[in-house]
Amino acid sequence: MAALKARFFAQGWAVWLLALIAILALPKPPWRTAVDTAFPWIMVPITALLLAIMILGAALWVWLWGPKASRHRLLALWESLPDLLWGGLALALWPAAWGPPGWIAWALAFLLAVWPVEIRWLAQALPPEEPYPALWGRTITRRLRWLALRTLAPRWIAARLPLWITSTVVLERILAVKGLGTDWINRMAVGDKVGVALWILVYGLLWTAARGRDFRP
Repeated sequence: MAALKARFFAQGWAVWLLALIAILALPKPPWRTAVDTAFPWIMVPITALLLAIMILGAALWVWLWGPKASRHRLLALWESLPDLLWGGLALALWPAAWGPPGWIAWALAFLLAVWPVEIRWLAQALPPEEPYPALWGRTITRRLRWLALRTLAPRWIAARLPLWITSTVVLERILAVKGLGTDWINRMAVGDKVGVALWILVYGLLWTAARGRDFRP
């Protein structure tokens, strides 16, 4: 088990290091882009809280409904709506008397955009429950479902975390919020190799922390 775990992490970090080498080898863009590269530290706790709410909400939904949640028509309809729509709705419905939408509207739009995708991801990853353990009753079924979610959650977070952080850039641009996705894009635009390399290292460490909690080959 220890050897398999070591080989797994070695292969994973080989990919992260290749990405790091590729970033450092890229030439700087020939044009100068005037963007603010100051890191938005205020968005770190906000993003962490937002992701925690998203993770708990998706896990609770799947725990209640099980694998059949992936087949709900309402969820499919909800998932079909693009991120751009949620950002536009937040911008259009935000009362002007409250000032600029800011991170609150961005957080609401993000949750509405990402929840159906992650609920379906988790629900499809659960083991089948028909005929067993469904015949054993709701209590045992939900208990086994909870154990399955505990095993899936670290792998789910490890696989999706980089996407969650960087995919918010569309909503950030619509709602004029400088979040972590915008910081990543800005550093890529100005050719800030050190900043992008630090981002990749952070992703690698987060991946290691998530996958290291519960490893099963």
